[in-house]
Amino acid sequence: VAGLGVAMAALGTVWHTHAQREKEAELLFVGEQYAQAIASYRRMGPGADRKAPPSLDALLADPRFPNPVRHLRRAYRDPMTGKTEWGLARDEAGGILGVYSLSERAPMKRAGFRRGREGFDEAESYRDWVFLAETPAPAPAGASPGPALNRPRAAKATAVTP
Repeated sequence: VAGLGVAMAALGTVWHTHAQREKEAELLFVGEQYAQAIASYRRMGPGADRKAPPSLDALLADPRFPNPVRHLRRAYRDPMTGKTEWGLARDEAGGILGVYSLSERAPMKRAGFRRGREGFDEAESYRDWVFLAETPAPAPAGASPGPALNRPRAAKATAVTP
C-alpha cells in the first residue's frame, strides 16, 4: 500500500508538470496570436494613422472599414487562469499594445523563446510574459488606406469584338 502511494504521488507530480507545460505552450501560441492581430490592426490603419486597437473586440471585427475585417478569429481564454480576461499593455492614448496573463504562478519554461521574446527567460510570473505587437512601419507616401481586400477594384477595360 505504501509503495502504491509513492507511485501515485510520483505520477501526480509528472502529470502536473506535463499539464503546466502544455498550458505554457498554449499561452505562448495564444499570446502570439494576439500580438500578430494587434500588429495587423495597426498596419492596416487608414493612411498614416497607425493607432493601436482600443479594445480586444476591435480585433474580432475592425469597425474602421465598411466590410468586416477580422484580425483575430476568436477571443481566446487565458490558459493559465481559464478566463477570457487578459492583462493589457496600453499606450498613452489607451490603445492596446500587447496582452499578458493575469496568473501569478512562476513559469517552468526559462529558455528557448523565439526572437523578440528573450525577456521571458527572466520572468518571475506569467504576468511578466507580455506579448507586445511589433511596431508597424510607417505607410509609404501615396499608399492607399485600408486592406487590399476591401478596397474597390478599378474597372478593367475590355475589348468586345462583334
